[in-house]
Amino acid sequence: MKQATRNTASVRHAPRRVTPPAAKRAMKAATGADDMRAAVTSLKRERIIAAAADLFYADGFVITTLDAVAERLNVTKPFIYGHFRSKSELLGVICAHGIRASLNALDRVLATKASATDKLSALMHGFMSAVLDNQKNIGIYTREEKHLDAKDRKAIEDMRREFDRKLRALLDAGVASGEFDIADTQMASLAIGGIASWAYVWFRPDGRLSVAEIASQMAALVGAMSQAGNSRHARSPRIPRKK
Repeated sequence: MKQATRNTASVRHAPRRVTPPAAKRAMKAATGADDMRAAVTSLKRERIIAAAADLFYADGFVITTLDAVAERLNVTKPFIYGHFRSKSELLGVICAHGIRASLNALDRVLATKASATDKLSALMHGFMSAVLDNQKNIGIYTREEKHLDAKDRKAIEDMRREFDRKLRALLDAGVASGEFDIADTQMASLAIGGIASWAYVWFRPDGRLSVAEIASQMAALVGAMSQAGNSRHARSPRIPRKK
């Protein structure tokens, strides 16, 4: 029994293993190297995506080859294959980018504790900016959707449905709080989505208005459409949801 006690005590008071400073520096250096490699890989992918988007937008997906993308980057085709399995995979990434940016803008707004009116205004600023900043991506998606792999098409459609569902929930919340006067929130959410998404067609980077100015004007237009904060207006009859 005494021997067991001594063994237990020796274990309890065993010295703590301390990582030598040199080992700590080595681990930190390794972590830094991993971060650097990840950053370089990400940069290479972004360069490939940007070059492919330029060519898909200008010449079309079918005509553009990976050889053309490689030539644009002054690299070999195996360099591209080191980051993407195929031209179709590149198309999927490009098409998803604009939709994901719009959904991220909506999620950031919904995470705040602002009123429904302020959320809708902030959403239109973020949504319009996401669409116009990704003009080529959305144009490519609209034109080349038929060439997407089935899994990529489904992933994008799932994001679009999620966006519509969350936007409609925001409009429903605004109606419930008395901030919005909208008879059919499903139709309104589709209309708002169309207003913003279609801007990629007519927007010109060197045009009369900047992205920020367009976003502000669109926010005002959508606010007027929803009659946000206009309590004097007679409320429209609600259209019930289909079950």
